[in-house]
Amino acid sequence: MNIDNSRSGVSRVAHDQPVTYPLLDRQPDAVVYRARGKDISAAGFLQAAYRAAESLPEAPFVINACCERLSFAVMFAAALLRNQTTLLCSDRTPERVREVADQYPDPYLATDDPDLDCGVRRHVVSESLFAAIAGSPSMPSFAATTIAAIVFTSGSTGTPAPHQKTWGALAERSMAAAACFGFSREHSAHIVGMVPAQHMYGFETTVLLPLHVPASTWCSAAFYPHDVAAALWSIPAPRVLVTTPLQIGALLRASIELPPLDRIISATAPLARELAETAERRWHTEVHEIFGATEVGSIAHRRTTQDDIWQTYPGVRLQYAAAGDAQSALVMAPFAAPHPLSDVVELEDATHFRLVGRRSDLIKLGGRRVSLAELNRVLNGIEGVIDGQFVTPADLETQPNARLQVFAVAPQREANDILTELRRRIDPLFLPRRVVLVDRLPRNEAGKLTAAEIGVLRRDRPDL
Repeated sequence: MNIDNSRSGVSRVAHDQPVTYPLLDRQPDAVVYRARGKDISAAGFLQAAYRAAESLPEAPFVINACCERLSFAVMFAAALLRNQTTLLCSDRTPERVREVADQYPDPYLATDDPDLDCGVRRHVVSESLFAAIAGSPSMPSFAATTIAAIVFTSGSTGTPAPHQKTWGALAERSMAAAACFGFSREHSAHIVGMVPAQHMYGFETTVLLPLHVPASTWCSAAFYPHDVAAALWSIPAPRVLVTTPLQIGALLRASIELPPLDRIISATAPLARELAETAERRWHTEVHEIFGATEVGSIAHRRTTQDDIWQTYPGVRLQYAAAGDAQSALVMAPFAAPHPLSDVVELEDATHFRLVGRRSDLIKLGGRRVSLAELNRVLNGIEGVIDGQFVTPADLETQPNARLQVFAVAPQREANDILTELRRRIDPLFLPRRVVLVDRLPRNEAGKLTAAEIGVLRRDRPDL
């Protein structure tokens, strides 16, 4: 094995701008992860990463499919030590893994599941990584321009697309998030995350944050409401729950007692103010949202119950690609190339904006416009609707008789009742022909409905 430590240490240029970032910017005894019934210190994590790196195969790319968050984090760090780029896709089915593998030369699959077989050469994470190791390993640093990861979009609007992430951009965004959410050495945060590490939001908030700021992440089970409650009771205050609107709703319906929460952070879909208000009352906490996308990462935040205006992270700026062109806003952030947003925004200034909706979500009928996100917010605000989704037919704007489609999970409601409620709340132009009740919507671990799964829903109902 050849681990390159020549980049270790932090070097700086004019204006005190760092051009390298350490793997961990934490004290050796600081707790960074909590897993397997014990606390993992920064020094212990670094030792495990070095040990893992020694056993990795030679390859330029690794698909990190580890389920346990600690195993994922160790393999990500080990890949950096070996100058390997990590490929991240929230869909970890064998078929999708093979599709990703076919796009890159000579990749291998890192997994903590010895039974997982995707037809790609594997490296199974060793259970001995956290055995005691004598000595204190040196702290590696990596150039800000290092391509640390390539993250794929969820596929909610089509074929998943890859986006490169530099180590400098990832590190800077972690430190910016700490400033926004009040993480400090005096108030180290303890995080329970319900979003998979392979999703950009989960990757940033539950894997990278503990490497750069005073925070630790719970790495054991935390998806179902009872598991989440147990995890939160197992960690000290101040507690932070990283979740999604769909999961907040599930927790509220479960009526489970939670310990005091410093804050809840939500992303992956717009959060209805009514849902945020209910969560704040029930759990005596603050609910904050992160705005971002796989393409640009997390770039802005707001407290949902108090403001419709989003504020960008420190160092992040927005500008219209052309004067006044709300259809095309560019994101500018440290160590990342300017990138157009997939959302339509109204800029207050370079650091504040209102969200109109995703360009692909905006529907125009009869001279009127609405976003799918707003329609879904109304649908999911109807009493008894556990989950629901408006779906746009491909011929909506070309066929006069085409109508939106609605699928809903509402075991205690009739479809016609839901349609009646929709008539009271939305423009008649955007009413569906009818509401189709289903047992569940096939969302992925991040709460997304992919374009492929929406296609399956449609095929199952050819009469729509």
